Amino acid sequence: MSEPGTAPPAPTLPADLAEQVAAALREDLGSGDLTAALVPLAQRVRGRIVSREAAVLCGQAWVEACFRRLDPGIRLTWNAADGATLTPGMLVCTVEGPARSVLTGERTALNFLQLLSATATAASRFAAALAGTGCTVLDTRKTLPGLRSAQKYAVRCGGAANHRMGLYDMVLIKENHILAAGSIARAVAAARASAAGARIEVEVESLGELEQALEARPDIVMLDDFTLEDMAAAVARNRARGRPVLLEASGSVSLETVRAIAATGVDFVSVGALTKHVRAVDLSMRLEFEAR
Repeated sequence: MSEPGTAPPAPTLPADLAEQVAAALREDLGSGDLTAALVPLAQRVRGRIVSREAAVLCGQAWVEACFRRLDPGIRLTWNAADGATLTPGMLVCTVEGPARSVLTGERTALNFLQLLSATATAASRFAAALAGTGCTVLDTRKTLPGLRSAQKYAVRCGGAANHRMGLYDMVLIKENHILAAGSIARAVAAARASAAGARIEVEVESLGELEQALEARPDIVMLDDFTLEDMAAAVARNRARGRPVLLEASGSVSLETVRAIAATGVDFVSVGALTKHVRAVDLSMRLEFEAR
């Protein structure tokens, strides 16, 4: 998680990228591409990936890995890099190589490119909405199973920041954890004992719970579905303590409401829609077969 108001670090490709591509191709190919076998073995093809709408590009490495895994002889030339803005009708990439392999990899490659570009585009829009506020947009764990690291990479390409990657790299104490521990104070104390050195965050649902959380002094307090008025009150109470913790707003956040939320003075706004409610970017691959 980046500090509030700072630019997210440059995206690093996920360590499990090759596994994601291998699983996607295995899912699609099974025992082999029956339809591509209809194409003559020596046939070659040229393809153009074109954007049909404005978007932020993401997913180059996944496309490269898809085609490289199928046939190292396939050549790709990119006109834009991850994080670049696409315009309608823009040529994104050209593909050239054996027709069978290109046809086999086309759908899987485009699936990655459309999904990750959609995530980057959503992140970019939320980040733009908060420009100049000092507040940072965060993603959540509401990702597509098996593609978390890919979508979180896309979030960074779009200019937003990652919350925790999973259950292993940060403590996030929610209602059921508090009930099991007996109180917010006990839950935070238990977290400090069992996960020394890890960041601790507590989710609260009222100003009363906020007071309990501030007494326990976790690193971050999440304000879950607070009204704007209660968010502003939470910020004021937090600052009045002299050693304020970081505050994160969460719940029912949209592009229309996010700037008003940031204006209350919270440090972070987490948005599950960045990775959960994605609509694939409209990209198409147009092929031209070489004369034989």
